[in-house]
Amino acid sequence: MKSPPISELSDRAREIFRLVVEGYLDSGLPVGSKMLSQDRGLNLSSASIRSVLADLEQVGLLAAPHTSAGRMPTESGLRMFVDGMMRVAEPTAEERAAIEGRLASSGPIEQALEATSAVLSDISGAAGMVLVPTREQRLSQFSLVNLEQGRALAVLVGEDGGVENRVVELDGMIAPSALEQASNYITARLAGRTLAEAARVMQAEIKAGQTQLDEVSRDLVERGLAVWSQDAAQRPVLIVRGQANLLDEAALGDIERVRSLIDELENKQSVAELLASARDAGSTRIFIGSENRLFSLSGSSVIASPYRDREGRVVGVLGVIGPTRLNYARVVPIVDLTARSLGKLIG
Repeated sequence: MKSPPISELSDRAREIFRLVVEGYLDSGLPVGSKMLSQDRGLNLSSASIRSVLADLEQVGLLAAPHTSAGRMPTESGLRMFVDGMMRVAEPTAEERAAIEGRLASSGPIEQALEATSAVLSDISGAAGMVLVPTREQRLSQFSLVNLEQGRALAVLVGEDGGVENRVVELDGMIAPSALEQASNYITARLAGRTLAEAARVMQAEIKAGQTQLDEVSRDLVERGLAVWSQDAAQRPVLIVRGQANLLDEAALGDIERVRSLIDELENKQSVAELLASARDAGSTRIFIGSENRLFSLSGSSVIASPYRDREGRVVGVLGVIGPTRLNYARVVPIVDLTARSLGKLIG
C-alpha cells in the first residue's frame, strides 16, 4: 500500500504521528495511546487517539507489533517523517568541541580518518564509517613487459618511487616493438599527472587520431588503462568503528537482525558502493531499511555525507549505520558537521 503524502493528513493525525515517531526514536519502543493521552498538547481522549492510530496504521504509516498494543513507524512512515516533519537539532557545544577537537589533534590524514570513524561512532551511538579517498599519486613511468601465454605485465612507477604491477590479457603474441611503443607513449603522457589525468589526455588523442601508434600499440594502451581504472574502482578503503554499539539492550530482542547487519558490514565492497552513491549528494543522504538492497535483511539505516577538500572537490564519504530507530534529527547534523570538519584538514 502506498502511503499518502503528508499534506493529506489532518492536523490531528500529523501531530499524533509525529509524537509516535519521536517517542519511538527516543526509546526504541512502540508508543501506546495511554502515553499519548498524557501529552497536554493533544487534549484528546484515549479512544480518539486509538482511532487516529488505527487510521495511520491502515494507510501504512504505523505498525502494531504483536507483542505490544503500541504503535511504531513503518519504513514508509520514517521516510515521511525524515523528509517532511523532522526538526533537526543542531550539535551541542560539547559535541562540536568533541568532533573538532578529536580531528584537529589526530595528526596525519590517515589518523584523522581513523579518528573520524571513531568519533562518529562515539557521538551517534551507532557504527561510524569512512570511505577513504583513493590516493591518486603523481606517476613517472609506465612499462609493459611481455609474459608467456598471451599476457603482459603493466608496471607503474610513482613519483615517490612506489611500484605497482598489473597483468594485462593480450590477443595472442605481441611483438616487443609494440610493447615498447605503447610504454613510451604512456610514459610520455604520465609525467607529473595522475593516472586519471593521463588517461583523459590519451583517450582524447586516440579518439582524434592524433597519435603515431599503430593498431596493436593503440589496443595495448587502451587495455592497460582499462585494467588500472577497473582495479582502482574495485579497491575501496573503508574504515568501520563501533560495531559493538549495535549490540545495545534494545538489540538483544532482535539478535538475528543484528547478526545480519554485522555480516553485511563484513562485505566492505558493497558497503563502500553504498557510501559512494552519496558522493554526488549536495548534502547528507539517508537510506532507511529496505530502501537499500544491501541492508534490507537487517532493516538498518545509513546516514551518509560526502566530504570535500579545501577546493570543494568531493574526495570521500562518511556516515553512520544503525537500526532504523536512529535519532535522525540528532545524527544528521552530527554527520554533516563531521564531514565539514574533516574537509578542513584535507588539502
